[in-house]
Amino acid sequence: MKIKEAIDALEQFAPLPLQESYDNAGLQVGLTEADVSGVLLCLDVTEDVVENAIQKGCNLIVAHHPLLFRGLKQISDADYVQRTAWKAIQHNIAIVAMHTNLDNANNGVNHKIAEKIGLDDVRFLADTRTVSDRFGGLTPTEQLTGGSGIIGKLKQPMKTEDFIRHVKTTFSAKCCMTNQLLERDIQTVAVCGGAGAFLLNEAKRQHADAFITGEMHYHEFFGAEQEIQIMVIGHYESEQFTTQLMQEIIEQRFAGTPVSQHGNTNPIRYWV
Repeated sequence: MKIKEAIDALEQFAPLPLQESYDNAGLQVGLTEADVSGVLLCLDVTEDVVENAIQKGCNLIVAHHPLLFRGLKQISDADYVQRTAWKAIQHNIAIVAMHTNLDNANNGVNHKIAEKIGLDDVRFLADTRTVSDRFGGLTPTEQLTGGSGIIGKLKQPMKTEDFIRHVKTTFSAKCCMTNQLLERDIQTVAVCGGAGAFLLNEAKRQHADAFITGEMHYHEFFGAEQEIQIMVIGHYESEQFTTQLMQEIIEQRFAGTPVSQHGNTNPIRYWV
């Protein structure tokens, strides 16, 4: 498998046109004609991740969050982004990001979160769209359908505190920030990994009992008391299973390719 073939497999699952306008998913660093010696998956690309790829003999890093989010005017040792890019270039390692295109893809990041929670009857929460297929052979109702967030149902209603504990345990969250505890059972749940506050009103409009996301601002917790249970579990925590999803995509297409996951890249530490 060549690096470009691995990228194509990922982009067939989550086409780049599904990404948000502010994003920079896709190839970040490197050349794509080389054969893949190994793939290292991560949520964030850091110098440690590149060093791990070197030690494992991997020449392709696939990340969720783009290393190059804004344009660079130089590549030096001025900050970790530039140092990381330079180290990858020195060691002929390609870096690819699958960000909001994978968030918005059918069976993408938010669907993986829903799977871990145990939701059924899952559908996109908002902004359902289709994109053109540059590869051919896929129908709009399959992998080319995209949307923002998801909403689904638990098999059985759960008491609010029990559901919060369930989510904390499932995502190994050190804490869960909530608004006032809902005084009814939870069954319909809306989800958006990462920074999902923009979907809170849509979750309320669709009568979700709970809304789970990775981060929200202080003032966004006001005004939903006894309407919806807000649950904020941490950006990294909410998206940590993305590497598992990317591994499934690559291994289904290229069985036998060495694929590994870097592990925790969360820069936030909790003091409890």
